[in-house]
Amino acid sequence: MQPLRRRMLGLIAAAPIAPIALAAQADAAVAYPVVRPQRLRFPEDHGAHPAHRIEWWYLTGWLEAAGLAPFGFQLTFFQIRPGIAEDNPSRFAPDHLLVAHAALALPQAGHLLHAARTARSMPGLVGASVGDCYVRLDRWRLWRQADDFKADVDAGEFMLQLAFGPTGEPLLHGEGGYSQKAPGAEHASQYVSLPQLPVRGRVRVGERVLAVSGKAWFDHEWSSSLMHPDAAGWDWAGINLHDGSALMLFRMRRHDGGALWHGGTLRRADGTIQHFGPSDIAWQVQREWRSPRSGVRWPVSQTVRFADRIISLAPLMDDQELDTRSTTGAIYWEGAVRAMEQGREVGRGYLELTGYDKALRL
Repeated sequence: MQPLRRRMLGLIAAAPIAPIALAAQADAAVAYPVVRPQRLRFPEDHGAHPAHRIEWWYLTGWLEAAGLAPFGFQLTFFQIRPGIAEDNPSRFAPDHLLVAHAALALPQAGHLLHAARTARSMPGLVGASVGDCYVRLDRWRLWRQADDFKADVDAGEFMLQLAFGPTGEPLLHGEGGYSQKAPGAEHASQYVSLPQLPVRGRVRVGERVLAVSGKAWFDHEWSSSLMHPDAAGWDWAGINLHDGSALMLFRMRRHDGGALWHGGTLRRADGTIQHFGPSDIAWQVQREWRSPRSGVRWPVSQTVRFADRIISLAPLMDDQELDTRSTTGAIYWEGAVRAMEQGREVGRGYLELTGYDKALRL
């Protein structure tokens, strides 16, 4: 084994680490499968696709509890195939890396409560199952049971024990789940959402245990492509509209801040679906917030024009920044937002902002 490869393996075995960044640096000549349009099957495709380079299961939503103002939550599991030491027969070989993020957006706290975990795959302890959803990183778990998804996460400062469902029909973005992210057929992912998910369960904050209910949005995405070289980052929003519709919008940004690519999907309450392409969407910043920790200026309030509508996204609170440089090498803003139209609230969801401190590299 070459000295550099040995050093990279040593870094990946250590903690804390930034496995996504290391995986990109350590990439060997691995034949990652290219995402192509295909027919997705469920529940099989709720499970892992370990041959691909990166995959994530993403839950965001708004919760309500007696005596508290509404608040937001986020739970994310990433699986990364770094493409190193794949011929090593040892069960300790880092054939896959698992990363998990959890956060609570409590207005009374004034900032995010968040935690992160990372580990290499380990049978029975760390990994993502093929054939149906079961993702585990030690004591953090996400799995599907009957018509529900369930999550159990103890982050110390807070805990999530939540059930999501019944799920309804998956929302397939793009061409039957084939979602273009930039010019070129290689810049695409398989992208599935489960919006308008009822949520129930318990949340512990410190010593206080809350019975909660609300609405969530679940994203599952996998790909083998890296960021387009002209892309610096993205803005993404998933909104559960109060009329029962579901709205997803994103833009990939160039290094100069201009749009490289747009995409989106609207599933109306009657089940009809409208897809939006690069010429159908326009984002406009309304207000920025400067983080006192990182110094990054985040466009936390934005207006998005699509079709014949204009939606404004207003943050539940400004400070929803996550510093995950120890696990992903990135700082990003992931926040609960209200969707406003003509001065009234028409939905609630989450806004994700990346690449505003420096160009994101996956």
